[in-house]
Amino acid sequence: MYHATLAQEQAKVTNWPGYIGWSVGLLIVIGLVYWLMRQGWNWRRTLQSGIPPLPAVPARAGRTLLETSGRYHGTTTAGNWLDRVVAHGLGTRSRADLTLGEDGLLVQRPGDVDFWIPAEHLTGARTDSGIAGKVVPSGLLVVTWTHEGSELDSGFRADHPDEHAAWVEAIAQLATRTKTKTEEAAQ
Repeated sequence: MYHATLAQEQAKVTNWPGYIGWSVGLLIVIGLVYWLMRQGWNWRRTLQSGIPPLPAVPARAGRTLLETSGRYHGTTTAGNWLDRVVAHGLGTRSRADLTLGEDGLLVQRPGDVDFWIPAEHLTGARTDSGIAGKVVPSGLLVVTWTHEGSELDSGFRADHPDEHAAWVEAIAQLATRTKTKTEEAAQ
């Protein structure tokens, strides 16, 4: 009985100013970390402000080849899965509806900026496990494309990941067909 009473006495908080001080200090540290992360995001946006605007989003992507819904996980410079591109809204994760048409890839993001990748800018696609700090062991669809001389990777996760293989093949075929047409027109 004596030990239970002693434990109850020791468990009582008697140093309220100390606990409040530590709690306020912890909240200040959390706020500072959040502020520094926000400053880093804004700094990255400023560094990438020279990236030209993306092509205008058309109403349709031409004759539809594939459609899916899922998540957009971000865009990075090609080959560097941690170098996120934040300019023009490409850095924010969101829901996305993808439509691959004969004219290109239409990415519609409810509540965020839609974007368009013309067929002549598509260079390929692959499945991968991560992009822009997001790792998904069961796989992402990574679309590689060019914009004003820069090669970029955009990561998507379809609601049904078993669709990724069909997307990789369809994008590769579209990129090859478009490249062949461009080369024939140049001759």
